[in-house]
Amino acid sequence: MKPLLLLLGLLFAVAPRPSFAADPPPAAAPAGTTSSPAAGAKEKGKDKPAASAAHIPSPQVVVVTSLGSFTIELNAERAPLTVANFLKYVDQGHYTNTIFHRVIANFVIQGGGFDTDSLAKPTPYKVVNESGNGLTNQRGTVGMARGQEPHSSDAQFYVNLYDNEALDPNKTRWGYAVFGTVVQGMEVVDKIGNVATGSHGPFKEDAPLQTVVIQKIERVGGP
Repeated sequence: MKPLLLLLGLLFAVAPRPSFAADPPPAAAPAGTTSSPAAGAKEKGKDKPAASAAHIPSPQVVVVTSLGSFTIELNAERAPLTVANFLKYVDQGHYTNTIFHRVIANFVIQGGGFDTDSLAKPTPYKVVNESGNGLTNQRGTVGMARGQEPHSSDAQFYVNLYDNEALDPNKTRWGYAVFGTVVQGMEVVDKIGNVATGSHGPFKEDAPLQTVVIQKIERVGGP
């Protein structure tokens, strides 16, 4: 089993480093609830239904890889800044011919930051850490990798192969922000998660021995 240090180490550098302890992230917004008055307690003129909150669309993207494709539904309601940042990279073609450079069985697959020559791609946009949004690192969810600084996420993302509650925020540290869920093609994610790994190129460990290429990521149905 990988040490806890590695479980918390979705970092951009090849060698794992301890996660950054910071002030706790803002509390997650409570889930929407509905209430109904007690029988016979309705007052005249007060039985109109409450106005529903404005619906925020949930865009989807398809991730086309050398081992197959999977679709991610993005949660723009709970992670609006992260989704906007991710889609900016998608729309600019950043992910075309990048790789999954870190694969840890029963943990995560991580990619989007290096090209097929294992060279880091420019990532000019960073995003505020939204790990306090109430979304948890369950199997099939998608989150943003980052460095030790809690607000250092840019383009690298990961998919959870397992329920990884150790990546969620707590009172003493920031977590890793979840912003989407795989809604189709999880078998492809699992296939990537089971490739042989080791030292490969500049990566000292956990790198696929045969390159897994992200051929492109594009919106489902266009922008």
